[in-house]
Order: sequence, then C-alpha cells, then structure tokens
Amino acid sequence: MPFHNKISTQNPSVTGTPRLVNTKYSSAKSGRWLWFWVAMTGIAMLSATAGALLAVSLSSTPLMQSQLSPEEEAVFGRGDRISKTGLRLSELTRPVNILVLGVKVLSSDVDDPDVRSEDLGYHALVNSFEGLSDTMLLLRFDPEAEKLAVLSIPRDTRTEVEGLGTTKINTANAQGGPALSAKATSDLLNGVPIDRYIRINVQGVEKLVDALGGVTVYVPKDMKYQDDSQHLYINLKAGRHHLDGDQALQLLRFRYDEYGDIGRIQRQQMLMRALMEQALNPATLARVPQIMSVIQTNIDTNLTVEELMALVGFGVQTERSDVEMLLVPGTFSTPDQYVASYWLPDRDRIAMMMAKHFNVPTDSNFSDLNPAKLRIAIQDSTGSDRAIQSLANMLETSGYRQVYVATPWNEPLDVTRIVAQQGDIDNARAIRDALGVGEIRVESTGNLRSDVTIQLGQDWLRTQEY
Repeated sequence: MPFHNKISTQNPSVTGTPRLVNTKYSSAKSGRWLWFWVAMTGIAMLSATAGALLAVSLSSTPLMQSQLSPEEEAVFGRGDRISKTGLRLSELTRPVNILVLGVKVLSSDVDDPDVRSEDLGYHALVNSFEGLSDTMLLLRFDPEAEKLAVLSIPRDTRTEVEGLGTTKINTANAQGGPALSAKATSDLLNGVPIDRYIRINVQGVEKLVDALGGVTVYVPKDMKYQDDSQHLYINLKAGRHHLDGDQALQLLRFRYDEYGDIGRIQRQQMLMRALMEQALNPATLARVPQIMSVIQTNIDTNLTVEELMALVGFGVQTERSDVEMLLVPGTFSTPDQYVASYWLPDRDRIAMMMAKHFNVPTDSNFSDLNPAKLRIAIQDSTGSDRAIQSLANMLETSGYRQVYVATPWNEPLDVTRIVAQQGDIDNARAIRDALGVGEIRVESTGNLRSDVTIQLGQDWLRTQEY
C-alpha cells in the first residue's frame, strides 16, 4: 500500500494467533536454549590460559554421553577434519555447520520409577537428553567470510521427519536422537550439510549464568506467570536489570504473549547479544572452574575437545557486528488450517536465506528487492509523533512505499537500530544510507511481518529541525 505522506498504522501481528498445545513432551512451560551460548562463552574464557588449553585441545575424544550407530554417524558432515592444532590453539580449517539442540525433560516424560512425578509432588527437571528439542539452532562458523550465523528453528515448524511423516520438527530428537534431528533440519533447509551436533539440557542453566556473574539485559515487558506443578515462578519487571541465573531462566521460559515461542526466540537473541558483550572479560577467568564443572554434566556432542576449542577460538575473534542471528522464515498457522499450532515455513525465503548465509546452492534467481515492495516497520522508542512522521516522509521520498508503524520499542534507544529481520543486510544498508544515522543489526528482534524494522532512536531526533 502506498504511504502517500500519511502514517498508516497497521496491525503488527502476523497471520493467525499462536496457540498453546499440551503434549507429553511439549509443555507451555518449557525452558530455553541459553545453556548453549553460556557454555560456549564460558569455555571461551579458557583461551586466556593458553598453556592449559593447548594440553586439552590435543585430545581427540568426542564429548559424548550417547552412542551413535555407523548409519547415524554418517549423517554428520563429510567425515573430514574441521580443525587443526596451530602453534598455540586449535583453529578451524573450513566453514562448519553445527546443530544445537536444547532439551528439557520433565519427570513426567520418563518411565523411571526413581523420578516419578507423583512421588515428587511436581514435574521436576530430569538430567536427560532424550526428549523433544525445546530449542533448535543451526550455527555456521565461517572462517573464510569471518562471520558467525545463528539460525533459530522454531520447535513447532511443520515439516517432514523421516519415519514420522509431517509433524513438528522438535519431535525428531525424541524419536530418533540427534541424527534424525540433523536429517530433518537438513531436509527443511534445502539440504544444508550438518557437520556436528551439540545437545544441552536445561539442568545447568541457572548455575552457568551465576558462574558467569549474571547478565545485564533490558526486559521488554512485565512478565508474571506461576505454575506450581513445575515450581515455575516468573516475576520480572520491565526495564534494564542485572539478572542472576534464576531470573535469566524466567526471562527465557516466559512465552505467554501474542507471539508465543517466536517471541521467546526474539528474547533469546536479545539475551545472546548481551551475553556476548559482557561475558568476555578478565573477571570471568576466576570463574572458569565453576563453569567447566557445570558444562561437563550437561552436554552431549560428537565434537572433540580440539574441535570445540577451535569453534570457541573463532567465536572470540569474531566482531560482534559479524554475528548474524536469523529465524526460519514463516508464519503462524490459523485454526482453520490445522488443529495443532504450527510455524509454517516459507520455502522461497528459506532458499534465499540459506543461499546468502549458509552457502547452499539454489536454482532460484534472487534479485535485490524493489524498494517499493520492501516491507518496512517503524518501532518508535522516542515518544515523538513528529519523529515518526518525518521518518515516514523521508522513506517515501526515497521510494519506499510499504511502510507501517508497529508496536513501539519499549527500550529507550540513543542509536537507531536498522534490523534486517529476514537477513537481508543489503537493503538494511541502503536504508541506513538513506537515514544517515543508526546501526545495522542482522537479527530477528523486529516486527515479524517486516523485511526491515527501524527501531527509532534519539540520533534521528537530533538530525531533525522542528
């Protein structure tokens, strides 16, 4: 719809409303995937102690707590080495794709008489990797492009899983472990190769965050929820706070708003940015023993220690602006489509995203999106209607026609954020050049309907003369 010099406020929600579905494995009270990034960040601290790291990195034993059959092992990568040991530390030899599965298992999900829920009086967390994957991430460590891509795969994504038919992708781990999850993920994402896997359970999340000294993050809204059956008590106030492990878990487990699990993925990305910016500091070195103690009992992977150290070393050296956080493109299903709630993948946009960010060949010819067709959302943090209007006028003058005002961005921003919501950094750069202010972020924290979201900050106000 043409903008025509007048602000058009449209409903920022995507098609349909997400619905909560209760199953044995999939509960509305699920935890999130923080444990992986905290673990990686914690291990990264060891890079400052080169002598100890060198001795550890020479090990070639996978850090596995489960066994793979030869057929399952063949699913992962091409079988060649992904790292080598240099003069001081391990380093990557080629681009590597890692599937990360965050698993939360409750006592009611297992048939172990020692952990029966009726005896415990509530549904307790169990130290296990055998359940629905509550979180799925595909990470690409690319030493050639010097980039790190993190693709979030919504657990309710509707896709084909071998032997199970069309279902939610998070069932793959519960039925066939990491190998079936890897195959389903590769099939969904245009045949992307997967080199290794990491499975993490939720048991150590709180201890890991505490071991890192907590994390400072902006809580986007008041969050309050109580579930006595799981001893889950969420009570967070909006605003910038330094969260301890229990509070960080509350932020990551909250999903009781209009976007459900997708909204929680957006908060994951916000928290991940905060952890990356805060955790790599000298003070964390003293906490390495506690971090390693937690990690050792909460990870299952076919990576060797040498390979893991190479990944960590790459992550430490990667500029934060070169970290791209993506979301599998799609929309929520509606009640008239399916009884269960699904995230319906957009195959064309997946092909585009995988070609641009994961180097997956495609037959499709993707040209730059015409500015007139680019969907641009404005999320204001300034409180100034005139600032919104002046931005809208500037965008129209620059040839952008599909501009709409979405829900305001609650966090006060000094610097405008230009969010490449669908991973389209080229168009985000073009908008940045047109505005003359702001920073580009490749992440999925903007409006879900948009191609690019402009989270308006004070720097835009300072350029205007009212």
